[in-house]
Amino acid sequence: MATRKNPRKAQSAQKKKITVLSYMARQIDLMKLEKRFGTSRNYSKAQNSLNAFLKGRDICFSRIDESFVHEYNSFLEQRGITRNTISFYMRILRALYNKATKEHIARPRQLFSDVYTGVDKTRKRALDEKAVKRIMALDLKGLPSLMLSRDIFYFSFCMRGMSFVDIAFLKKHDYDGEYITYHRQKTGQRLMVYAEPCIERIIRRYSSQTAGTPYIFPIIKSDNSETAFRQYQTALGYHNRKLKELARRAKVNIPLSSYCARHTWATVARNHHIPISV
Repeated sequence: MATRKNPRKAQSAQKKKITVLSYMARQIDLMKLEKRFGTSRNYSKAQNSLNAFLKGRDICFSRIDESFVHEYNSFLEQRGITRNTISFYMRILRALYNKATKEHIARPRQLFSDVYTGVDKTRKRALDEKAVKRIMALDLKGLPSLMLSRDIFYFSFCMRGMSFVDIAFLKKHDYDGEYITYHRQKTGQRLMVYAEPCIERIIRRYSSQTAGTPYIFPIIKSDNSETAFRQYQTALGYHNRKLKELARRAKVNIPLSSYCARHTWATVARNHHIPISV
């Protein structure tokens, strides 16, 4: 008489055969379907790092133990990866392992208690008001890309440190002629900021360039969300390079980046006893 196979045991055996990199690839695909492109990009970076450590060989989750975690940590240290970046990779691996545990693919274990998974505070760089004025006083006639980066920087400053991603995806219907209302991409927080004359002037300057798009700035051109996110990423890198050129022209000794506008706003607000609500 033939013995009947236990379907639960068969399913459990199949789950144990799921490999780490293939499971990670599946999570990345799911994130893209959910339009979580920032998170999927972070997981892709971690996947590339883990793939380099494994030398292209995939492994089952049962192979991940404390020894594996320590070896991976040492591998990253030997490659000169910064502590915060190592922590970034470790946190993603931990999140992946925990998810696999909930799906009964991996065994519940505490594997990351002896490696760093925190975030070291980095020095926040802010410009003083004189440096901002020097940047705004630059003659940029005939240099539209530099002018756009300067306008975005100043727009961010006037909008109380609005992030580049929020500026890139800011739509015309977010501006009612008096206030700009938007949700932060990072937190989902809804913010409303009064559009000062300096903000209105910048918006008007690019209205002709964005006539065929729903966006305020000529950064995003695609209706496809994944393509739009790639356009944002490309624009961010280009914007940061242009900001460094602006800093050189204005003799600003701080390596200017898109984050500087936010830190500058916070510093200026504190100096003038303005409540920081963002």
